[in-house]
Amino acid sequence: MSLVTELTRRKVVRVAATYLVVGWLLTEVLTTILPTLGAPGWAAKMVILCFAFGFVPTVVLSWIYELTPEGIKKEGGMDRGDTKQLVAASGLDYITIVGVVLATVFIAFFSASRSPEYSDTAVATISAESVAVLPFVNMSRDEDNEYFSDGLTETLLHMLVQIPGLKVAARTSSFAFKGKNMDIRDIAEALQVAHILEGSVQKSGNRVRITAQLIRASDGYHVWSENFDSDSDDIFGIQDEIALKVGSALSASLLGTGGETAVAGISTGNPDAYDLYLQALKQRVTFSYVGLAAAEKLLKGALTIDPDFLDAKTELASNYLHQLETGLMDQDDAFGAALAITGQVLLVSPENVGARAIQAFIHAVPSTIEAGSAAISDAVQELEVLVAENPHEYQARVLLSRVLEGSQQLDRALQLQLEALALDPYNARIHYEVGSLYMHLDRFEEARTSLQKSLDLEPQQPNAYLRLATVALKLGDGVDYLQQSLKAMEVDSADHEIPGLIAAFLYQLGLIEEADDFRSRVNAIAPTSAVAYRIGLLRAISSGDEVAGMAAARRAIESGIEDRQFAFGGAVQYLMRVAARTGTVDAESAYLEQQAAGMLDIDAAAVPIRFLTAQRVTFDAWYTVLPHDELLRRVARIQEIAASYGFDVLENPGAQVAVMVFQDKVDEAVELALAEVFALPVLTDQNWRARYSQAQFAEFVADPRIQAALQDWETQEDAVRDRVKNYLLDLSSAS
Repeated sequence: MSLVTELTRRKVVRVAATYLVVGWLLTEVLTTILPTLGAPGWAAKMVILCFAFGFVPTVVLSWIYELTPEGIKKEGGMDRGDTKQLVAASGLDYITIVGVVLATVFIAFFSASRSPEYSDTAVATISAESVAVLPFVNMSRDEDNEYFSDGLTETLLHMLVQIPGLKVAARTSSFAFKGKNMDIRDIAEALQVAHILEGSVQKSGNRVRITAQLIRASDGYHVWSENFDSDSDDIFGIQDEIALKVGSALSASLLGTGGETAVAGISTGNPDAYDLYLQALKQRVTFSYVGLAAAEKLLKGALTIDPDFLDAKTELASNYLHQLETGLMDQDDAFGAALAITGQVLLVSPENVGARAIQAFIHAVPSTIEAGSAAISDAVQELEVLVAENPHEYQARVLLSRVLEGSQQLDRALQLQLEALALDPYNARIHYEVGSLYMHLDRFEEARTSLQKSLDLEPQQPNAYLRLATVALKLGDGVDYLQQSLKAMEVDSADHEIPGLIAAFLYQLGLIEEADDFRSRVNAIAPTSAVAYRIGLLRAISSGDEVAGMAAARRAIESGIEDRQFAFGGAVQYLMRVAARTGTVDAESAYLEQQAAGMLDIDAAAVPIRFLTAQRVTFDAWYTVLPHDELLRRVARIQEIAASYGFDVLENPGAQVAVMVFQDKVDEAVELALAEVFALPVLTDQNWRARYSQAQFAEFVADPRIQAALQDWETQEDAVRDRVKNYLLDLSSAS
């Protein structure tokens, strides 16, 4: 009898096959669920080793023993003529078949249910030359040292990203996993890296102990680990030492290079200045009034200690731009301060990407019409180069996106932000920027998704709530607008503009008493702000008090306020609309000329940019006093100026309707308005009554189809007003 025949007769082959199938099945199951249950990394390895070492003894025992109805017997004691024994022995055939079926089902289910980010395709794209630096754990008793351990992580990221050929996961995405008890493999796959650098910091008095370890995510192997003990005064030396060691380990094992890797650390040697800098970064993350003001104070403190701290200077300049966006500073002050500081940085470090990007952005915002298109073109070109050369530097990317957004190049701006998101998928700010661009592109559901993701990552962002409020307004949901705006006010109570926006919304709905509550808040915080002037005028308009309205408009114009939230333009518009109705256009034009020479000179090249709005809103009055040919010439001139900034006035359906009316193309204007203006919710234009009551729209409004559309908007507005009023009543009752 051959060996093969004997192995078959004794069921050894069948037992071996069964062992392999069942063993493989159980191994797959256990190694999958053990990490989920929080088991250590060695547990899965132990399962695999147990099944591997058990194979040979199982095969040997199957040669000696066999399963019978009376139990396990030596093979020699079996009666091959006994049918019952043969049936029992053949039970292993069924076990094998069942095992194979179960294994097949398990594989199919597991493959179908795996999350896309952990798919084989995703794993295959992970570069071996990649690493994520997880936030170092603060092991100190003092929780205030949290920023210290975070700062060490920041510095290591800053230094490692300088290693050529090494892909380093972005800071914010790494920090998204702070404090989360997740398997290293899952984090690595989420961040698309092959290695994880983690560690801890224990600070007691002046003594610091730092533990760092570099882990290969695929198998948990420690590529490198080391402990550092030193005085905190020498923290920068420790950071340099860790970065050099990690960089060398990565270069040797991943990049195939040897020796130490030269990297530049943080630009200060003073630990106190560095501490203040780290605290400023932590304060800035929400981009709120309180956070930005606190960050500015901390950065100035750091620079008082170390006047040559370049990173603090660049961050301070960036802070001023954020304060401009939020309304904490006006444009002249913010730009002047930022230019002065970045100028200091560039004298010492001419290639500093952040400083160069800030200066390019500021130069893209011209002060007069004459400087317009050339300034934007030059800035875009310079910022595009900076982004191409430094794809991981978000400052240059976001400022380029801002310039493109301002000149209506929204698709390119969105592309830039989506590229940034691919590099840094857990960055709350990038999700906010993406959501904002989707909103401007009228892709509202995508905007909501991105903005909500931003808030999931950083819940204390007032600006994200305000963006969600704007989306609600565009969709005609007044209650949601109010809810989102109130959330913004809750997380940033020092921002006077948020209650100002709510007051403006309520005044335009005719809810005067309700709006007054929010106006009083604005007047208590910032009584001379542009928003305070704006809502003062809106209250007069809502009340039907023309005398108070004219007085409010004149106060705003004579105060020379910014055109923030349409404050300056709104004042000029109201003044000239009243003038058009009362026949005093020439007198009011002379008044405006007295306040600011050349304000309404549409042919002047050196007119300040903010006067462009004043000229645009004066067409209601010009229609009543100018020859038709001159009116059309001025319309063409405004289109020409807008085009020099990258705008096409006629892309806006409302503006296109107005131009058609001026051109006596009333039928075409009606068709367009019905298709693209009145098809939108009434809240997209809360100024609709005043707009369509102007003289030039008389024939347009007389059309029965427009009458019906206006009546529909009236009905919509009544319904919104009732819902908003009831919501505020419920809110008041609940409190």
